[in-house]
Amino acid sequence: MKTVQDVLAYCKENNAKMIDFKMIDLNGRWRHLSIPVERFNEDTMKYGIGFDGSSYGFAPVESSDMVFIPNIATANMDPFMEIPTVTMMGDVCIIDQPNNRPFDQYPRNVAKAAIDYMKSEGIADEMLIAPEFEFYIFDHASFECKSNRVGFSIDTDESAEWNSGIDDEQNLAYRTPKQGGYHLDLPQDITYNLRSKMCMLMQDWGIQVKYQHHEVGGPGQVEIEVELADMLDMADNTMITKYIIKNAAIEDGRTATLLPKPIAGEAGSGMHVHMLLKKDGKPLFYDKDGYSLLSDTALYFIGGLLKHARSICAFSNPSTNSYKRLIPGFEAPVTIGYATANRSSVVRIPAYAKDPEHKRFELRNGDATANPYYMYAAILMAGIDGIKNKIDPEKNGWGPYDFNLFDLSEEEKSKIESLPTTLEEALDALKEDHDYLTAGGVFPEKLLEIWDDMKRKEAREINNTPHPAEFVKYYDL
Repeated sequence: MKTVQDVLAYCKENNAKMIDFKMIDLNGRWRHLSIPVERFNEDTMKYGIGFDGSSYGFAPVESSDMVFIPNIATANMDPFMEIPTVTMMGDVCIIDQPNNRPFDQYPRNVAKAAIDYMKSEGIADEMLIAPEFEFYIFDHASFECKSNRVGFSIDTDESAEWNSGIDDEQNLAYRTPKQGGYHLDLPQDITYNLRSKMCMLMQDWGIQVKYQHHEVGGPGQVEIEVELADMLDMADNTMITKYIIKNAAIEDGRTATLLPKPIAGEAGSGMHVHMLLKKDGKPLFYDKDGYSLLSDTALYFIGGLLKHARSICAFSNPSTNSYKRLIPGFEAPVTIGYATANRSSVVRIPAYAKDPEHKRFELRNGDATANPYYMYAAILMAGIDGIKNKIDPEKNGWGPYDFNLFDLSEEEKSKIESLPTTLEEALDALKEDHDYLTAGGVFPEKLLEIWDDMKRKEAREINNTPHPAEFVKYYDL
């Protein structure tokens, strides 16, 4: 769809009564507002829909009036609305004279600016990415954080660890072992039909699904992978996928979470990102004579990722819970390095991707608490910095580590640079290392200031809250 008339024709074809506009707040949550179909016209596209940007975390109250301009190309039927509704994303502008101007802090605008910068530097025409969506599906989740009561409770009928011994009601066994869920089949894989429904909804929305399966985590951890797509489109698709996962689970009487570490002692949920660049339609990451079939351009991109890995974490792992996943022993990376087919390294080069069109690598530290637009833009900007400055990952001592990094002695591990262990460490790294992000004006300094302030407040609030484990450890001292 390209015009207002195309949208109205699509609404008529699908008997849509409402048009819904979805916007992204600073943290990466969708907000939305809706209008009757009859109110959608050329003025909507020209003048947009006004809203208060300060409520989204972006701007100070005194200059918070903004307008949302719909992107017609993103229009789709929302499968979860009772009243037939067409929904679309779009861009946010600052009200200005004579014309509105794009708001440089808005997530979609930052992602677009990163792509424009890549093109202006003559590096590539396309950044193609494919995230892996890992998440848990539970049958129950409750939590509270009050002055006199702090805790959470989760349950799933699939879990072996705490439900295998139930004897006061019917128990049909076939529970999933702790950390033993990888690719398990029915009858243990009780959420298969729900995941298939999610995949069908994603494909109806234009997202190409690669495959879905049960993941390592026994109590309901699963994964959906998608095919490579344009970076901005995939940022949109990441928001859509999370929306589908959560709402499809609710419709099924379950609840889904993409929290990086919802269960102690179980596998965490990451959002690994596969990536490659193209120019003039040709892939830039393949070289038949290069390490693991990678070109110098690809290796320099990896060098940029590894040089800036700690500061990237401020956007790719922006929650305190993120760092409960980035610990040894759970296939989550903790040290900064690259390797082929090695899941303990931050950058992994899939050994199975051998043809030029699909030669790529993945960044494994990120998770779905990230705002995908900021995360993907930060990844691209780090890679551009690596290419422009020819940052060689091998010469800088980042590998290749073609062995299990978790098997190293503590002395050997101490010689290798590590990812941050807390959100505060990641923010400190961002403060020290962010020039690559502000290059070309892609990440505004004001955005970095707001992000730092917001995330440090979150960390302080959580760090200052007594933890149930502290009562277990210290109450009787």
